[in-house]
Amino acid sequence: MGNKIVVLGAGGHASVLVDILKQNQHTISGIFSPDIDFVRSALVGIPFFENENKIFEEQCNTVSIVNGLGSLPGSNLRTKLYKKFTKQGYSFQQVVSKHACISDFAILGKGVQVMPGAIIQAGAVIGDNSIINTGAIIEHDCIIGAHNHIAPGATLSGQVKTGDYVHIGTGANIIQCISIGDKAVIGAGAIVTKHVPFASTVFGARTVIHNKRLDNES
Repeated sequence: MGNKIVVLGAGGHASVLVDILKQNQHTISGIFSPDIDFVRSALVGIPFFENENKIFEEQCNTVSIVNGLGSLPGSNLRTKLYKKFTKQGYSFQQVVSKHACISDFAILGKGVQVMPGAIIQAGAVIGDNSIINTGAIIEHDCIIGAHNHIAPGATLSGQVKTGDYVHIGTGANIIQCISIGDKAVIGAGAIVTKHVPFASTVFGARTVIHNKRLDNES
């Protein structure tokens, strides 16, 4: 019998992961979330715990954790929880959709999450606690650092290398052989053709919406 699976968080990202786990025939033993607005449909029937001592009272080698916290620029809660429970000896389980396409010659780190429609090609390496979100493409020989979020529809061409704590926004495109430094943020829809330094932000296309009524009154 395998370890009990515990999910951290009860929001949208957690519900997607639970859905994938169920499709992969896994049973979730509990959800830890101290602040629950409402129970999403994918989470119905799973025990909820607001006190972590209740859910983590068993030995760490009998529990596998799924990090259900989403990842947004400027928020480090997902990483803090990963480091906290790893330090206590718990392990984080990979969650990989059966609808993703992953080469047998790719390497996925601890706690990596791969969503439906994602493609990870031969020679790619995905760092611990990183998210490869829906429909993202990681081409051959890319090296993705730890605690990255590659958002839906982003495309990384061959041999792209990212540091740790990198966020690549929805629909961004990175050409081949680009290096992206630690803590960099690539905006949604950006096209990256040059190396990106540490903690830099690259803006993508922006839509400006004018309120016609106010414009006409001015």
